[in-house]
Amino acid sequence: MHLIELRDIRKTYRLGEVDLPVLKGVSLNVDRGELVALMGVSGSGKSTLMNILGCLDNPTSGEHWLDDQEVSRLTAKEQARLRNRIIGFVFQSFNLLPRTTALENVIMPLTYTKENLSEHQKKHRAAELLRKVGLADRADHQQSQLSGGEQQRVAIARSLVNHPRILLADEPTGNLDSRTSDEILQMFQQLNSVDGITILLVTHDPGVAHYARRIIRIKDGLLEDSTDLHKPGGAA
Repeated sequence: MHLIELRDIRKTYRLGEVDLPVLKGVSLNVDRGELVALMGVSGSGKSTLMNILGCLDNPTSGEHWLDDQEVSRLTAKEQARLRNRIIGFVFQSFNLLPRTTALENVIMPLTYTKENLSEHQKKHRAAELLRKVGLADRADHQQSQLSGGEQQRVAIARSLVNHPRILLADEPTGNLDSRTSDEILQMFQQLNSVDGITILLVTHDPGVAHYARRIIRIKDGLLEDSTDLHKPGGAA
């Protein structure tokens, strides 16, 4: 069984009396341990697809299987539990809490977990993750004291604190310079290859997409093609 399986996913929004179809029959599979880029321009449907993949939205029709469960049949509370247990999110805008230290930002998702961790255990786990992303000496720094690259590293550490099986990274380098972007994307590659985390990079940038092992292209709500970069005939 695939870790993620979408079967004929359609999403239509109702705007007044007008139906706006955004996804028009998307089917795709993602296996455990893959590093996949979902690539498309603004308006292609990639953000809507990411929200469905992340259990933040439900399709109008079709089946969304995640870790052997059909997500759209679950209640909102069950979806939230599944999301918190399996998925980590990294966003373009970092979404760190202001006037809060890097360590406290990483700890924050543990507030919503069912794990019965002591404060010491929470701090230890968060500190270990900050060390993992190269920020052991910045744990007590607030958002305003961190560079853009450091803020994204904190966001990555936060996304890992619940030991997710999947990371969804939505334009994760959109606010970073090219050198810092390269460092962040290499970090995703390491999390995939060393830790075995399944990663989906959502991007419009071909340069970002080529850090993945497979590129899935979406246009006008339909998948155009899928390119395996590790197979003969795939892009270099």
